[in-house]
Amino acid sequence: MATKIYIDQGHNPTNPNAGAEGNGYREQDLVYEIGVRTAAILRANGVDVRLSRPTAETQLGTSNSSSLIARVNDANTWGADYFISLHANASDITTASGSEAFVYSLTSAARPLAENILTQLNISTGLPNRGVTARTNLYVLRRTRMPATLIELGFITNPYDASLMAEDPDLFAEGMANGVLAFLGML
Repeated sequence: MATKIYIDQGHNPTNPNAGAEGNGYREQDLVYEIGVRTAAILRANGVDVRLSRPTAETQLGTSNSSSLIARVNDANTWGADYFISLHANASDITTASGSEAFVYSLTSAARPLAENILTQLNISTGLPNRGVTARTNLYVLRRTRMPATLIELGFITNPYDASLMAEDPDLFAEGMANGVLAFLGML
C-alpha cells in the first residue's frame, strides 16, 4: 500500500485566512502552485497524495480557525501517513532568506521528514537551510494524528526568495518531492 502524504497549501485564496504578501506576490498563490507540482512528482513515484486545495479557488472554512480545522480534519479522516503544510515566510528584515521547518516536537517522526525536505530544498534552490524548530502552538502540528511538519519555503519579503518561488516553482517542487522520497527511502 502506497504511503499517503497530505500536502496542505497554506492559506486561502481570499480572506478569511489569506496569506502574507510581498514583492508583488501572494503566499497563497505561490504555495498553491508549488504544492500541485510537488504532488505530481510524488504521484509519478507511486506516492498517494491529497491536496488541501485541489484548485486555486478552493476556499477552506469561514474563519482562520475553521480553515485550519478543515485541513486537519481532512488529513485525519483520509488517514494520511504524513502531513506537510507549505508556507512562505515573512520578515521585517528583507535580507532574511532560506527555508525552515517546524515540527511539534524535535523527538517526533516528523523531524527526519522535515530535515530531509530542507536538505533537498537547499540542493534544488540554493537557498539557505535554516533548520528545524519545535513549535507547539501551531494548530496543524498539534491536531494532526500523523507526523506533521510546516515548511517555510522561502521569504516572500526577500526579493530573491520571492521571485524564485514565483518564477521557478519547479525547483521547490523538486526539493519538496526529493525530500519526501529520500525520507521514504525511495531516492
